[in-house]
Amino acid sequence: MENIINILKTEYGIKCLTITPQKGGWSASAYKVSDGVENYFLKAYEINRASTPKLTSMIDIYIPITIWLNQNTKLSHKLPVPVVTKAGNYKCQDNHAIYLLYEYIDGETIGDDELSNEQVAQISDMIAELHSFSSTQIPFDSLKIREDFSLPFLQPLKEHIVQNFEYLANDLKELLKGRIWSIEKLMQRAETLSRFLIKNKPKMVFCHTDLHNWNLMQSKNTLILIDWEGLKVAPPEADLMFLKEKPYYKYFLDVYKEKHLDFQVNSDAMEFYLARRMLEDTWELAEQLLFDSQNEESRSQTLKYLKALLDDMEL
Repeated sequence: MENIINILKTEYGIKCLTITPQKGGWSASAYKVSDGVENYFLKAYEINRASTPKLTSMIDIYIPITIWLNQNTKLSHKLPVPVVTKAGNYKCQDNHAIYLLYEYIDGETIGDDELSNEQVAQISDMIAELHSFSSTQIPFDSLKIREDFSLPFLQPLKEHIVQNFEYLANDLKELLKGRIWSIEKLMQRAETLSRFLIKNKPKMVFCHTDLHNWNLMQSKNTLILIDWEGLKVAPPEADLMFLKEKPYYKYFLDVYKEKHLDFQVNSDAMEFYLARRMLEDTWELAEQLLFDSQNEESRSQTLKYLKALLDDMEL
């Protein structure tokens, strides 16, 4: 924890009195830190993790956009608020991690709980508002986060999992046995859909692209959408695909269409995003098993996540 105390003092001028680990996602460690007066939320992306470069490369692109959305749209007070360093930067780093600091949100993550009708209406209103903006309507260069329907993880997935199957660690090989065909079939379908969408140029708007309950927090009467690393200019289905199988999907769309009267789901885009997400998650979990330094408990948990994903792929 000494490195966190040092980074808060040198970069933010915060004299940290308490540090409490928080439950975070697999992508980063999370901490509640306090100077005795104010509380903050610190995300730490460990330098030695294979996923860190991808998750942190767009920080200076997406953070200013979320600040603008918070200040200029109906999303005000529904997004996390970043704290900049003394030098005015959105991130900082040391030899251990890359850090993002936010104002602390006093609330609870939805997580495994079911959304109430009121919460569904709130998240639908939020996404409808976000989808009201195209790249020309927000005063920041968003070219680097514009959807290009690429599948950059397919090649390493083919190379390290499909082609080198016989050389995998025994636990990973056992899990993948009999499932390689399903992975290859989904890869082929994703590539076909990618080429189709590139050619047909669907309408694009700002999307969160990681819309699930673990990225939703209830703070008093307000639902807050967190973890904006995946902010992208993309077809609306990049968000809607997370809700397609939910029991409240029709209600979500009914509320959504109050703002987007003529909206019709693009079935090809929906299928593409479902396939790409499944394949991308497969690679990111495999990447951890192949390249990250994990203890026995962490490796077992990663294998469990991967098994659940592969089970879904076979349905």
